[in-house]
Amino acid sequence: MTATAGRDSYAPGPSDDGSARPGEVGFPALLEDNLEDLYENVPCGHLSTLLDGTIAKINGTLLAWLGYRREELVGRRRFSDLLTGGGRIYHETHFAPILAMLGEVGGVSLELRTKDGSRMPVLVTSVVKAGSEGQPQLIRTAIFDARMRRAYERELLNARRAAEREDERLRQLVSKLQRSLLPAVLQTPPGLESAAYYRMASTDEVGGDFYDLFPLDDGRWGFFLGDVSGKGVEAAAVTALARYTLRAAAVYNPDPAAALHNLNTVLWQEYREDARYCTVVFGILTPTPAGGGFTAVIASGGHPEPLLLRADGSVHYLSTKGRIVGAFPTSQYTNTTVIADPGDTLLLYSDGLTEARPASSETADGRFGTAALARFATHLAPTNAADAVAAITDLLGTFGAGLTDDTAVMAIGAPPSRP
Repeated sequence: MTATAGRDSYAPGPSDDGSARPGEVGFPALLEDNLEDLYENVPCGHLSTLLDGTIAKINGTLLAWLGYRREELVGRRRFSDLLTGGGRIYHETHFAPILAMLGEVGGVSLELRTKDGSRMPVLVTSVVKAGSEGQPQLIRTAIFDARMRRAYERELLNARRAAEREDERLRQLVSKLQRSLLPAVLQTPPGLESAAYYRMASTDEVGGDFYDLFPLDDGRWGFFLGDVSGKGVEAAAVTALARYTLRAAAVYNPDPAAALHNLNTVLWQEYREDARYCTVVFGILTPTPAGGGFTAVIASGGHPEPLLLRADGSVHYLSTKGRIVGAFPTSQYTNTTVIADPGDTLLLYSDGLTEARPASSETADGRFGTAALARFATHLAPTNAADAVAAITDLLGTFGAGLTDDTAVMAIGAPPSRP
């Protein structure tokens, strides 16, 4: 079947006007058929150098970039002479030795120095051309304009630095906001000891754990430790509301169960549409005269049970029950009275401690758990408030990535009786 010219195919035939030649498809008369013109005007720089780097041939594109005439470079200058100071050092110490060893080097970022002294970022690829007997004869180098790429890299670098500055600013804001939700200095009842520690699981989000220890007018002291659901600004707002509500309730009516009932009403009215709630242990502490320990009346709203580390080395969980605060319109809370003798230490903590997942956990779900905490506390007792918190702090440091939630710890201790 014979093809019809001008319809569905091109007919080959001799031509001197740029149309199809024998064996070619008949494209328009713009084919690159002049190799010298292609070499001179291809959109990248080309040069050939002797083995010592002396320029033997250079194309017009590279000459235009550099601003030199051909006779100023060919046979007179070496390729390394066109580089900046740092580029020459890199060429002599890295580029040239690798090229000699491997026979090619590709995509190296360097800077050329133009005739007027300006810098031009480029990407350089060189190969060694060998003769028929395998001996190296010359070096062929292709040079690509990297000015747009360098500008893009600078934009990326500036954007990254701006993002890092913004991240640092965010971390500082988070840190300041977190500090504002905790007492600047933990006060201590006269004749007793106290210590606290807070560990943030993330520096990018405000946590929901909180604690406080504060005096009341009649010589008693209020204390609490709690954990708000969620993280971020919303959790911080709930934390602030919970702290100030509990402090105000303790001044108005120093009854822990009544204070939690009051907080439950406030949170339910304010956040019942958003399902914001918290767990908290709240107590009223009365120091025993003459350094004889203290009595604490405690109520809990769904919070992990406090630990009492006795002077005789025993450890006891305090049985405190109660619903989480703010999740139901009405909740009942009860008080539990604890008597701490000289040498006893009361330890409060948030569930970030017991829900951590250490690599050596013996529990079925991989969590540290309350049983492990009791065993750990048994090795501490008898102890004091500062040592107990320091030991928990060191323990948290061993969990690594297994500590995924914020953790607050507070201890109140009665010094041992002096002989």
